[in-house]
Amino acid sequence: MKNYIVMDLEWNQGSPLTENPNIPFEIVEIGAVKLDENKNIVDTFDSYVRPQVYHKMNVMTQKVIHLDMEDLEKAEIFPIVMRKFLAWCGEDYIFCTWGNLDLVELQTNMRYYGLDPLSDGPLKYLDIQKLFSIVYSDGRSRRALETAVDFMHIEKNDMFHQADSDAYYTALIMQQMNRPDVESFYSLDVFHLPKDAEHEVHAKFDTYSKYISREFETKADAMKDAEVYVFRCFECGKKIKKQMQWFSLNSKNYYCAGKCEEHGAMRGKLRVKKTENGKVYIVKTVRSATKEDIDELVKKERKSKVQAAKLAAMEQRMRRNRSGRKKKLF
Repeated sequence: MKNYIVMDLEWNQGSPLTENPNIPFEIVEIGAVKLDENKNIVDTFDSYVRPQVYHKMNVMTQKVIHLDMEDLEKAEIFPIVMRKFLAWCGEDYIFCTWGNLDLVELQTNMRYYGLDPLSDGPLKYLDIQKLFSIVYSDGRSRRALETAVDFMHIEKNDMFHQADSDAYYTALIMQQMNRPDVESFYSLDVFHLPKDAEHEVHAKFDTYSKYISREFETKADAMKDAEVYVFRCFECGKKIKKQMQWFSLNSKNYYCAGKCEEHGAMRGKLRVKKTENGKVYIVKTVRSATKEDIDELVKKERKSKVQAAKLAAMEQRMRRNRSGRKKKLF
């Protein structure tokens, strides 16, 4: 039986002079609500965490989370709290959070203390902030938790920016979402990337597909990889004949378009992402395209060709100038 673990964290940070790059944000409270498969609340978890890295509360952080160091002195340290939390979560569960930051900071703290990772690759979870936007807004905007609580007319009995109360409010929002298929729009946390080509992510959603690659040494290596470069219909997975090859305006985002004989026009977007160690991975999405979408991509492709021509001309002038300077020297 699957449980939903609706989690919220509060964390502290150092100053520019004291920040530890291995743990920029130190967790000081973990709050969670456990829902059963029918989204009934069955249990709660709340624990302060005694700091081991930052022993002074950041002024701005304190204004937001309303915690003093004195509140944390009698708490247990993170490894102990985390092990208790995971034991409380149980065996079969999925994390649910408001936004995409909590899982990143949780895993950063776990890595700092040498704890076993939550997964050996991308981790499936429910971003309730995103799902709220899909159900009640445009799917792209992101609202504050309190704004969503007000929208859904949920009674506000507890302060916001406390891990236990924020987790509780998020759980209530999740309970009241009136769209049965909302969980099909799950998210993937990429704190841990696929370890090899066999474990790369190929996820299909109702309106698009997503591919998450393994880590590559350089962008050039990634762009030479067959699975990165290929363009497939998000509906049937068949290779699509490209109307235009992958092109870019900024070297980070690449675009292409083509047509599936069965499912019509498709557009693709390929994003080059950097890892903490300076390497890269790829996130590729493919979705259906309207005539307007294709027209817009054609305009972008033309612009990219103009940019490439200007860059080539500039490089040619620079080579001529260098060659001229060398001749003068001799």
